[in-house]
This record gives sequence, C-alpha cells and structure tokens, in this order.
Amino acid sequence: MAEAVFHPPRRKRRVFETYVAPFPVDVGGKDFRMCQAEILNNHVLVRNPEDIEQLYNKGYFGKGILSRSRPVYSISDPSLVAKWQGANMNMPIISSKKYQYHVQWAKSVLQQQGLDDCSVTRILENYTKPLEPPVLEEDRAEQTSNSCNRMAPNTENTEFPRQSATESGNVVAPRPENQNQGSKRARLEGDPESGPVARCGLKEEEQGEVKEGAAGACQKPVHHGSKVEESTEPRSGDMSKSRECAAEYVLVQEEEEGSFCPGDDSAPAQGNLVKKEKLVCRKNPFRIFEYLQLSLEEAFFLVYALGCLSIYYGEEPLTILKLWEFFSEVKPNFKTTYMAYHYFRSKGWVPKVGLKYGTDFLLYRKGPPFYHASYSVLAELVDDNFEGSLRRPLSWKSLAGLNRTTANASKELMLCYLIRPSDMTEEEMATPECMKRIKVQELIVNRWVSSRERSEQEEF
Repeated sequence: MAEAVFHPPRRKRRVFETYVAPFPVDVGGKDFRMCQAEILNNHVLVRNPEDIEQLYNKGYFGKGILSRSRPVYSISDPSLVAKWQGANMNMPIISSKKYQYHVQWAKSVLQQQGLDDCSVTRILENYTKPLEPPVLEEDRAEQTSNSCNRMAPNTENTEFPRQSATESGNVVAPRPENQNQGSKRARLEGDPESGPVARCGLKEEEQGEVKEGAAGACQKPVHHGSKVEESTEPRSGDMSKSRECAAEYVLVQEEEEGSFCPGDDSAPAQGNLVKKEKLVCRKNPFRIFEYLQLSLEEAFFLVYALGCLSIYYGEEPLTILKLWEFFSEVKPNFKTTYMAYHYFRSKGWVPKVGLKYGTDFLLYRKGPPFYHASYSVLAELVDDNFEGSLRRPLSWKSLAGLNRTTANASKELMLCYLIRPSDMTEEEMATPECMKRIKVQELIVNRWVSSRERSEQEEF
C-alpha cells in the first residue's frame, strides 16, 4: 500500500479577520461562559447574540440560518447605507419595496389568527405610521427643543424634507456622538406607543379589544423558541426573548412627489422634474432574527467534550445520556459521525458538514475563513475485520465519481474507519463512553495515473 503524502492546505487570499481561539473555553477558566441552545424541530439553535459570537468566533461552530456561514445577517441594505452615509443614523436603512414585504408577511400572520381585514388594516396602519427617530434617554431633554430644526446633510439627488418630523414623520439626524451608543435603551421621543403591536393602544370599537397574542404576532420572529426553565440569574434565553419583543425601528427610503426646477419660466416639462428621496422612520412589523444553527455533532461536542453548552428541550435541560439517545433517534448514523467528528476536532481540524460534496465532513485548518477545506471525509463503523453494515456501499464506479468530484474541488478523499471491538455490546454503545474502545484508521484515496507513475519511475 502506498504511503499517503500530506499536502499543506491552501490558504485563502483575502482574510478579513483574526484567529481568536480553537474552542469557546478559556484555559484558566476565569472568563468561562455557559452558552444555551434549544431543540426546535430536531434542530439545535442558539438565540442569544453573545452566545452566538462566543461559539462562532472561537472554533467556528455552527452557521447562521440567514447567512452563508458567519451569522452576520442584517435587514439593512448596504447600498442604501452607503448612499445615506452622511445622515449619521444608527438604524437599518431599507427600501420601501422591502418594507412592504414585511408588511405583507405581518398581514398574513394576523389573518391566520382569525382577524378580519378591517382590523388587520387598522393594526398595521397604526403600527407602521411615520414616527420620530429613537433618541437616547439621557439626551432626550436636549434634543426635544432642537430635533425639528436639525437636518442631515444632503447627498446627490437626495434630501431630507424641511418639515417638522412630528408632522411628516421624516428623519432627523441625531448628534454624531450618539451614533455609536446602540447598547443603550432607546425610546421614541414624545411617543408613548413605543412597544410592540400588542401594546400600541389600538382599540377595537366594534369588536372590543384585539387579542394580545394576535396583535403581538407581528413582532415574533420566523423561528419561534421555547421558554426555558427559570433560574436565580437572568439567562441568555430570557434576554433574547426581551430583545425579540422590543420594537425595531428602520429607516425607509421613500420618494417624494416631483418638483420643478426654480427659475424656469418656460412651461413645465417632464424633463424638469427633480426626483427627491427621503428617509422615514417606521416600526418593522415583521422582525427576522439571525440564529446560529449547530449540527448534532457540534452540539454534542460542546456539551460532552467541552462542557460549555446546555441544551433545552422545552423547559427541560437535557443530560448527556438523553442527548446521545435523542440524537441517535433523529440521525441513525449519529454515533458513527460523532466519533469521527470528535476524533478530528481533537486533532485540531475544524470539521464542517460535507453534504454538498457527497461526504460526511469537510476538514478545515483553523477555520473556513482562513483555509480551503483539505479533505472530504467518509466515516464508517466496522469491526476488527473491517466488516459491518456499510451505510454507503461504494462500487468502483461510484468511488471513482466521488473521487473525481473531490479532486475537482482541490480536495482529497479520506475514508475514516471507526474500528469497533468484536466483544462490544449494544449496551456499551448506548453511552458515549464507548468511544474509549474505538480505534480509528484513515485511508486517503488517490487516483492512479499510469503516465505519471511511469514518468516518475524513469527519473530513477
């Protein structure tokens, strides 16, 4: 058997971040943080932004449900942010078309809860009406007298209307020193109706009060979480729920009616119309949150190997044995894939799901932002004689096709055999302690090229 040659991983050309740590735990244990996750529809989701940052930045665990990999989704349109850069607004900027999508989504949710069209229309009109921009509590008194006179600098073919923000709902630029203080709690200036739709103060004269759950549906995210068990200290899940219930303010770019150029004595022509655009502050009726989705192997590794994650199912935190049993039911080959994941993580690799290449894992050095994947891994559980119920029986044709697919992506195909002792019983496999008796053998599959082999022999 030919000896496998290790090829160094290919480094990515453009890297815009620094390497923090291989795992989300500190060696000294001073800044240890226990993260929390929930099982929703057989998926493990992390909702707290601080936990998301901790798990992804230190070890690149999971992926964003709304992003390609790193959970950096934002409702704000980057092109509009660059266009209105001089406005110095610390709020998301979106187009009116995108805002209408959110209104339609909120409308469909309210209709599904049994509200009639008239009630739905009044709820959304009251909730999405133009508002004054949020201001900080400490600067509220100072900005109350000057907010109507302060205007953002004009950009090319755009301007803020010179009307009172109270009358027209147009945006007034806050002080520059306040734009980076987003961590402080903000509220609407002079607007007591700053809560979710359920607390907008809308009263149904004909039908009585609107149901609290129906009216508050607009503020719930797409992926609903389950309430976790109470504790003496406020947990990350509670903080994330309060963040989801709070209203989100966005700046909507809208077009004003065209005006004629001054000083033109001729008859008004269509070419003399000047299109003006403005930013209007409104509430977002349908919020979408970025969550971190962990694979089953990643979630169990954080719980079992590192002990820095607790997973809840409903209001009950699951133990290691319950997770091992539950994940094995959700994914029949979980035991095999986790053993391989645990092995490669302990060797310093960052395994990610390799589904798009037809394999179990892709192995990265340090993390996906720094290097391209080096190996595509197939994991198989066999006995001492390399026999077992193969999950993926490979013929020569299928193996050649998988190898070619891997080679075209500049990777190498690796077969990871997890050797199980013949005397190991199913009772021992029912706990993760069975990994102590498992041996691992790696096999790299390379395509043999006769011409290349012949030329190498002729050199000798």
